[in-house]
Amino acid sequence: MDLSIGTPVDPVPSVVRAALSAAADSPGYPQTAGTPRLREAAAGWLTRRHGVSADPAAILPVIGTKEVIASLPALLGCGPGDTVVYPELAYPTYEIGARLAGARAVAADGLASLGPERVRLVWVNSPANPTGRVLPAAHLRKMAEWARERDTVLASDECYLDLAWDAEPVSVLHPDVSGGSARGLVAVYSLSKRSNLAGYRAGFLTGDPALVAELLEVRRHAGLMMPAPVQAAMTAALEDDSHADEQRARYAARRARLRAALEQAGWAIDHSEAGLYLWATRPGLDCWGSVDALAGAGILVAPGEFYGRAGQRHVRVALTATDERIDAAVGRLGRLR
Repeated sequence: MDLSIGTPVDPVPSVVRAALSAAADSPGYPQTAGTPRLREAAAGWLTRRHGVSADPAAILPVIGTKEVIASLPALLGCGPGDTVVYPELAYPTYEIGARLAGARAVAADGLASLGPERVRLVWVNSPANPTGRVLPAAHLRKMAEWARERDTVLASDECYLDLAWDAEPVSVLHPDVSGGSARGLVAVYSLSKRSNLAGYRAGFLTGDPALVAELLEVRRHAGLMMPAPVQAAMTAALEDDSHADEQRARYAARRARLRAALEQAGWAIDHSEAGLYLWATRPGLDCWGSVDALAGAGILVAPGEFYGRAGQRHVRVALTATDERIDAAVGRLGRLR
């Protein structure tokens, strides 16, 4: 049972596949900015589901959010002498993006500790990968204020925003955080988890109109444009909430079964208020001890140390497996008690 990687396994929604097929005859170059209907669909989803008022003109499709996370420091002109900050427990691509741009990569949760460094970009990730932690609006608001005071871009990876369980995540673009202004803010969204579109490489970013316009210009010259059929499929996904609700219900059921089984087998669950992972630790074991114990039962998980030194005692357990595989894992965990 491979619970180490959070890749979707459930079918692509029929409404999305139909839109992709209908747009298959697309011989011309696609628009880097995305079609007007795609931008309006993205803005509508943000308003409808997350209380964010976004200008469709300030929405930019990206070829999967991993691509834009890795390239954003370079696209913003970061380089030697600049610092890019990311969470102490984090998806490794934040650090990779800083290094590709030649900037200094710093893992820090407390911005006050950075001192006089020239910080050009700060990443925040809520709900977080790997921990599932949700940051409250007040915390995000302080981060936005800190960044604006220093002319620093605050970029928020919000790929798990639709998958809340025990806490309600909020976007940095929500008025409770932004104060009604997107100045200095960029938020990144993915359809990989919400709509099972990891294979489509479908995401978008939005935020400060001036920053989005700058990113559009650079991406246009670099040829970073989403294929037209994928734009059509993404539009259909963003306009339809029913498939996303069904998928969320699947993950909720898997999460409940897997969490109970892990806890009964001796693992404690920390954070994990949202997202597609359980952040688990077992008394007396470091992350590698937990990996070994679970591997002995045929269950593969990710060691927390992969995401930073602060994860040395935890493992990340993904919910992205079929019901049959989750049930098999639950059964094997029962024999570990």
